[in-house]
Amino acid sequence: MALKVSNLKLGLDESEAALVGKLASRLSVPTDAIAGWRILRKSLDARRHDEIHFVYSAEVSLADPERERELMATSRMPGLNLHTPDQLDWPEPGVEPLPGRPVVIGSGPAGLFAAYFLARAGYAPLVLERGKPVKERVADVRGFDAGGEFEPESNYLFGEGGAGTFSDGKLTSRAGGPDVQAVLELIADCHGKPGVLYEQRPHLGSNRLPLVVRTLRRRVEELGAEVRFSCRVEDLDLRDGRLVGLYTSSGYIATPLAILAMGHSARDTYTMLLRREVPLEFKPFQFGVRIEQPQENINQVRYGAFSDHPALGAADYELVTNTGGRDLFTFCMCAGGYVMPSVSEPGYFCTNGMSESRHDSPFANSGLVVTVTAADTGSNHPLAGIHFQQRAERLAYMVGGREYKAPIQRVSDWARGRGSRGDVPSSYTQYSRGVVPTDLAMIIPPTVLSALERGLPALDRKFRGKFLKDATLTGPESRGSSPVRVLRNTQTRESTGVQGLFPCGEGAGYAGGIVSAAVDGLRTARALVGRFARPSA
Repeated sequence: MALKVSNLKLGLDESEAALVGKLASRLSVPTDAIAGWRILRKSLDARRHDEIHFVYSAEVSLADPERERELMATSRMPGLNLHTPDQLDWPEPGVEPLPGRPVVIGSGPAGLFAAYFLARAGYAPLVLERGKPVKERVADVRGFDAGGEFEPESNYLFGEGGAGTFSDGKLTSRAGGPDVQAVLELIADCHGKPGVLYEQRPHLGSNRLPLVVRTLRRRVEELGAEVRFSCRVEDLDLRDGRLVGLYTSSGYIATPLAILAMGHSARDTYTMLLRREVPLEFKPFQFGVRIEQPQENINQVRYGAFSDHPALGAADYELVTNTGGRDLFTFCMCAGGYVMPSVSEPGYFCTNGMSESRHDSPFANSGLVVTVTAADTGSNHPLAGIHFQQRAERLAYMVGGREYKAPIQRVSDWARGRGSRGDVPSSYTQYSRGVVPTDLAMIIPPTVLSALERGLPALDRKFRGKFLKDATLTGPESRGSSPVRVLRNTQTRESTGVQGLFPCGEGAGYAGGIVSAAVDGLRTARALVGRFARPSA
C-alpha cells in the first residue's frame, strides 16, 4: 500500500521531471524526502483551447516511513488517497486429468496470451498458426502494399499476431483491474513502451507491434510451449460430443482440449464449425466506410492555437450521432495514419486503418460505421453477417478493377449526390495500392447508406465544420468486429456443444480489440488451470 496523488498538472512546455517537485509541494515535504515515485495515469485536458495541459496521478513513497504513515492515517488533502497495486488472481492447478497438452488455435492476442499464461503455469501448450511468422508476414504485407500478389495465409489479417499486428496498436480498454494490468505489463515488458501502463489512450503503432509479438512468442516458447506456423486447422475430430483431435493442413493432432482463438475473418473456420454442429449464433457487428481527412483539420479543432505544439502530436476524435434509431459512430480512429486493405481472401476488398508510433502521416482516418443486426441481413442464420459482408466486399473488389484498389468518393461529391470521377490525387489519400473514383452507393447496403446520409452532416456540425472538409470516403469498412459468436458456458468457458473446445477472443465473439482479446485469453487460461491437472509428460 502506498500514497496516490491525483490531479497533478503539467503545462505543455514542462518536463515530466517536474512532477517530483509538484509531488513534494502537494505533500508539504522537501524533494529529497521522496524515496520513489511512478506515474499511474496520464491524460490530456484539451477542453479549453487557452489552457491545454496534461493531468497525472502518481504513486509515491517517502524516505521517512513514519511521515508516510501519518499522511495515510490523517490527511484529508484533496487528491491524496491510499493506493493498493492490483494483484493477479491465479489458481492452483486443478485435479481433473488432462491426458495430453492443450492446443491453442491461433496466435492473435487471445491465443498468444492464453498460451503464455498456460505455459507459465506449466501446461506446455501447442500453438497452431495458419499463417507465417511475423518477420515473413511483414515482408508479404509490404510486398502486397507495393502492388504484389495477395497471399491468402500471410496478409493483414492472417499470420503471427493475428489482425492485431497491423491494427494500429491501440491498447485502450473499457475495463480495468488486475487482468488488464497484467496484459499491459507483459506488453510493456516485450518491448512495448512504458507509457502503455499509464497513458489514457495507450498506442504502440503498427511499426512497434511486430517486435512485441515476436518477443512474446519467444517467451512462450522459452516457457515450454511449441508454436507451429503454416498449420491451418481444417476440421475437428469429435466423438460423442467430445473433442479428441484436430485435422490440420500439416496432419492429424490428437488432443482432448483446444482453445479456439481464431480471428474474426477466419470464414472457412466458421463454415467448418457450422458443419460440425458447434453451437454458433449471429452476432451484431459494425459496418460502414472509412473516412480520411487532413490531420491538420483535426488538430485545429481539437487544439486551437496550440495545434502545432510538439508536445501534442496528432489529435484524435471520437464522434457519434443518432440517425433515427441507429447510431452512426467513428471507430478505430487513426491519427496521422494510413488506410489499408483489410483483406483475408482473394476476390474481396475492404478497408481498415493503422498508424505508426510517430503518427506522422498528413492524414487522419477513421471507420464510420453502424451496428448491423440480423434484421438488416434478413436472416438469423449464424453466417448471415458473413454473407452480408461478402456481398459488399465482392462488389468493391470488382469496382477496384480486381487489383485491390480502393473505391473512393470525395465527400464533396457525396454531398451533391453524385459519384466521383477522374483522378483523386495523392494529396487526398494515403492508400498505397491506388484508388478508383466511384459512387459508394453502388457498394454500401441501403440500411448503412441511409445512416451515412443522415449522420454525416450531423457529425460535421459537431466537429465545427471540419470533419468533412477535404475528406474522402473509401469502403466498405466491414471487419470491425466478429459477425459470429461461438457459444460457450459463462462459467467454464467451454463450448456449449463440444466438450474440450474453449472459444476465446474476438473471433469467437467475446472481445473487441487487442487488450480485451488478450484478457479473454488470460481468463480462459486461468479457467483451464483451475480445472485441469498439469498434463503428464
